Amino acid sequence: MTIAMARSALPLPVIHRGKVRDVYEVDAQRLLLVATDRVSAFDVVLPEAIPHKGAVLTQLTAWWLRALEGELRDDLAHHMLAADAASIVAAVPALAGHEASLAGRAMLCRRTEVVPIECVMRGYLAGSAWKEYQERGTLAGEPLPPGLQESARLEPALFSPATKAQSGHDENIPVSRMAATVGAELAALLERLSRTVYEQGRAIAERRGIIIADTKFEFGQADGRVILIDEVLTPDSSRFWPAESYMPGRGQPSFDKQPLRDWLDEERRAGRWDGEAPGPHLPDTVVAATSARYLDAYRRITGHPLDISGLS
Repeated sequence: MTIAMARSALPLPVIHRGKVRDVYEVDAQRLLLVATDRVSAFDVVLPEAIPHKGAVLTQLTAWWLRALEGELRDDLAHHMLAADAASIVAAVPALAGHEASLAGRAMLCRRTEVVPIECVMRGYLAGSAWKEYQERGTLAGEPLPPGLQESARLEPALFSPATKAQSGHDENIPVSRMAATVGAELAALLERLSRTVYEQGRAIAERRGIIIADTKFEFGQADGRVILIDEVLTPDSSRFWPAESYMPGRGQPSFDKQPLRDWLDEERRAGRWDGEAPGPHLPDTVVAATSARYLDAYRRITGHPLDISGLS
């Protein structure tokens, strides 16, 4: 029986436990990121964890970083040092004996000074961008062309920064506010890197029948260089749509936790949940369907199924 990991316990100092990731300090230069199987929706962490979700997030990020590294070479630096348990234990001997907890879900990373901006790329009009456009015809207060439909392709894709909220929703902000926060030179570099990574990722995904409607990147600074950090082009950080069923003018099916969101929406409409923490317990069918969506996204993008043998 597959057991989902809701919380990791490793013999290293814990720096932070987020909605999904537990962050451990290795030393002054390195961190260990452990993607648990915790799942959140509507800013609430749910009581049940989703089997294999953490491994999908970590191994899909590792796959993308290797693929993008080959495409972009000197134009892209990233924080990943290792994403397999054996290499991590060899580099951090204190983790010996914890291979089962590390398998698939842990990534050893370079430590950086995190830039406090979410770098969002929007190739299609969806989510919070569609909601704001419907209400005001804008995105982060900036006007968009009139007459756009829901899920319309945006040409060129929009760079749409956001603040990094510690709780609640991130806030879409104009590029001018981002520049005022981090400086004009860094803001311009972050936009260029975000566009480059998104366009390369979008092209790779399109060849596999996947539309990356939007995504968010995070960056850090280390040794005088800006590098890509955190998760990259995963179902948690991106909106993946199947290309074969794409049709503008409506919402699209997606390879993420949509089954969970749909079930929670029904719970709210029925008055069985008020939308606040704690969240309701998830039925086994919803847990299984959500896990299957994550595994399917990994398979479609990488071309092979995730090896789940030996994963806790």
